Amino acid sequence: MLIRRITLDAIAAGTVTAVFRRWDRPRVRPGGTQRTPVGVLEFTAVEPVDPTALTERDAHAAGFADLPALLAAQSGHGQLFRIRLRVAGPDPRVELRSRARLNADERAELTRRLDRLDRASRTGPWTATVLDLIAGNPGTRAPDLAARLGRETLPFKRDVRKLKELGLTESLQVGYRLSPRGEAYLRG
Repeated sequence: MLIRRITLDAIAAGTVTAVFRRWDRPRVRPGGTQRTPVGVLEFTAVEPVDPTALTERDAHAAGFADLPALLAAQSGHGQLFRIRLRVAGPDPRVELRSRARLNADERAELTRRLDRLDRASRTGPWTATVLDLIAGNPGTRAPDLAARLGRETLPFKRDVRKLKELGLTESLQVGYRLSPRGEAYLRG
């Protein structure tokens, strides 16, 4: 679920405790989580609501000044859902990618996982190439990096997210860079 940064910051501060979405069916479930720039969000409730039953309290819980502002933002098609949420903790990838030293077991596990990603790829091995490209071009736009490899942007970005899951890269405002863990891995 996409949540604007200003709303994420308000959730982290505790001033927003709910968001509203129009969907044909719920896209998140109670107990589910989502990693975000402010930490891991937990969805504590997902409930269909009748827009005519919303209150000023609902508007304030969602970060709106008043009920008319909330209602104006919820126009559209589909069932309206109230999603209650909270920050459940930090994103575990943040701590993982900050590790600047790898022991032999960690290095072997990373190598095993990268090899598995390479074997599963329809286009052949890519992990070392992408890590080297990001290392040599930090802060470069994803479309520019993808073009250097003769790849389409969206599949390239999906691959970089796989590296991010392993704590090897981090997203910047524009582009990517290797994390300390990624740098340690490449140093060998």
